[in-house]
Amino acid sequence: MTRFVAALDQGTTSTRCILFDRWARICGRAEMEHRQFYPQPGWVEHDAAEIWRNAQAVLAGALADAGAAVEEVAALGITNQRETVVLWERQTGRPIAPAIVWQDTRTDGICRELARDGGIDRLRDRTGLPLATYFSGPKLKWLLDRVPDARARASRGELLCGTIDTWLIWNLTGGPAGGRHVTDPSNASRTLLMNLATLDWDAELLELLDIPRNLLATIRPSSERYGETRGGIEGLPVAGNLGDQQAALFGHACFEPGEAKNTYGTGCFLLLNTGPKPVPSRHGLLTTVAWRLGEAAPVYALEGSVAVAGALVQWLRDKLGLIDKAADIEALARQVEDHGGIYIVPAFSGLFAPYWRADARGAIVGLTAYAGKAHFARAALEATAYQTRDVLEAMAADAGIRFAGLKVDGGMAVNETLMQFQADILGIPVLRPRQGHQEVTALGAAFAAGLAVGFWSDCDDLRSLRQDETIFRPRMNPAACEALYKGWKKAVQRTLDWVDESPFQQ
Repeated sequence: MTRFVAALDQGTTSTRCILFDRWARICGRAEMEHRQFYPQPGWVEHDAAEIWRNAQAVLAGALADAGAAVEEVAALGITNQRETVVLWERQTGRPIAPAIVWQDTRTDGICRELARDGGIDRLRDRTGLPLATYFSGPKLKWLLDRVPDARARASRGELLCGTIDTWLIWNLTGGPAGGRHVTDPSNASRTLLMNLATLDWDAELLELLDIPRNLLATIRPSSERYGETRGGIEGLPVAGNLGDQQAALFGHACFEPGEAKNTYGTGCFLLLNTGPKPVPSRHGLLTTVAWRLGEAAPVYALEGSVAVAGALVQWLRDKLGLIDKAADIEALARQVEDHGGIYIVPAFSGLFAPYWRADARGAIVGLTAYAGKAHFARAALEATAYQTRDVLEAMAADAGIRFAGLKVDGGMAVNETLMQFQADILGIPVLRPRQGHQEVTALGAAFAAGLAVGFWSDCDDLRSLRQDETIFRPRMNPAACEALYKGWKKAVQRTLDWVDESPFQQ
């Protein structure tokens, strides 16, 4: 008898596996961090082989933590960091280069070259995306152009590529011995290579970026039985696949058009369900696929992506030594009543939505001798809330709606000070899942896998499992909020045009 569904949540800094029961309660979990590599300014890399080893370890660890046998797990769902790209050997499964992470900006030169004819929005009609270093297609082109012999080997059919979901599913289902080379529309729509209307790789886009189609995975629904695990853990159905932000939208049960969520992790990602038709953005947002369940019509979303949220807290910890661990940021911030005049704009890799400015770089403005460590901590938290407001305002303009509230999740959502300031600066309630139900991204992947094998019956069944929530209501004077936000907008302007000519064009 099956009692659980498992989710493998492969994120930017760690890989975790969580087992959920039929009531969406966490029954077992394990997590491992992986290394971050910064070989040059603007470059961010991962070791895909390390990620695969960690995935195997946490899957076994979660089963052990729950005291569960493989036979008791109905299915495994995958969620992942989306735009990060791996290129590997078909026969051995060995990556031929480090994985290029979504934050990496080395493809700025490629994107600029492509934008010379038609601007950064020349591919929006087909892909819903601007030409930006964020997305996977230019990263893959860079690997093929720069890794010795990669393009020739690709033409001979010796290589495969994919985002991390594809890499994990291929390895889980056998790797060189018959592994399934698949992805889903939520991940494929982040590549600049998939046509939003057809949900397939676009031949003209592949030609434009000079990418052989035989490298690419087959695009399958987000909820489908892809195969079974082989190797150390045998026979577990792999049956769900969603990019991490779409998984969080699904985990929040935002199944109806107009429902939205924000995830506070390494970056910050706000998604709005727009229903069965893609909504073009006129305000710097992304049009993306949310999911496709089996053979049903796809569901689309608008997304605003912020590159640096929790990563700013990590920077204060690791580079400046202001705190010993990330969780200390709130206690430090609470030592002061305000930011002391400081604004931190964390444009470490340029600005994402709604600005899309690769030439921006981070800035700390408003410094006086009065400012201390606690003011830096508070300004770091407030930066995440301001960036969220930037995105929410653009989203409201694109979709023509007024938000009644915002559902939230992610590691930073446990921070009470941030959540209250977020409600204040938005002027709407912020709704956070109750304790024990905050692993929303993993839950979304579990939901997709569970639906595919009949563990849960339908979306109404899933909605009944989502119980809200701690509600943070606006308390700050609206005029004071507007003054603070005006200061943020001034600070953002100070970051622009910092890079005159990108160092990543070589």
